[in-house]
Amino acid sequence: MPDTAFDPQTSAAVLTMARQGRTPRPFDLPTALRPQNAAQAYAVQDAVVRERGEVAGWKVGAAAPDALPARAALTRDSVWVAQTPHAGEAAVHLPAAGFAVLGVEAELVYELGTDLPPRETPYSAAEVRAALVSVRAAIEVCDTRFAAWARQGEWSRLADQACHGALVVGTGTADVAAVQPLAQGVDLWVNESVAVQHTRWGNPAGDPLRLLAWLANEGAHSLGGLRAGQWVTTGSCTGTVLVAPGTRVVADFPGLGRAELVFD
Repeated sequence: MPDTAFDPQTSAAVLTMARQGRTPRPFDLPTALRPQNAAQAYAVQDAVVRERGEVAGWKVGAAAPDALPARAALTRDSVWVAQTPHAGEAAVHLPAAGFAVLGVEAELVYELGTDLPPRETPYSAAEVRAALVSVRAAIEVCDTRFAAWARQGEWSRLADQACHGALVVGTGTADVAAVQPLAQGVDLWVNESVAVQHTRWGNPAGDPLRLLAWLANEGAHSLGGLRAGQWVTTGSCTGTVLVAPGTRVVADFPGLGRAELVFD
């Protein structure tokens, strides 16, 4: 039966007003408005996203190769595409004052070239792969609408767009089939120094195609499914590194591409 006691709209309004600076940031959602499970958290997240604007992408991840994934929809005001895959690199500049927290992660992001709307028959892995038209390096900025970082329960953080702040999409390739994520290395540079380096895939979820298929078949349904032109970032390959204003961050995936971000 539907949960008639929980009010996702009012819960979402708390997060929205905190993001807009209309109210002080809370340490957590009020007890009566705090989601108690994934379904409630997604209901709040969806309300936040619908108020915020057009869906331009998604983040999806999992704690292990056999763990249930989790997702957040990303609105156009938080997604920055630096270059086309074969163009020269250029940094995206974002004002540090626009974030409460500056947490950075190196990630792989996939570009959808075909709609994958909700349907009764699940999409096969081959269908999902065929819908992808590029894979690129990316930096996700992790942020919070709360007054303290990572002090809330998992459902409150999931409701808050899973701690999403911004997504910077860099360079990559249109030859999606040639990319072997589990063999892909990554370097995360912070101000000309390597902060994190993995010679092989550093994402605990394993193969990102599993995450993409789950998103197409379940995760994105409540917001109309996946659409051509959207970006899907498939989880951190480096963990979260907290940085200061003025920092230059580079996510370098050797042989594939790189993304660069400066916090002004």
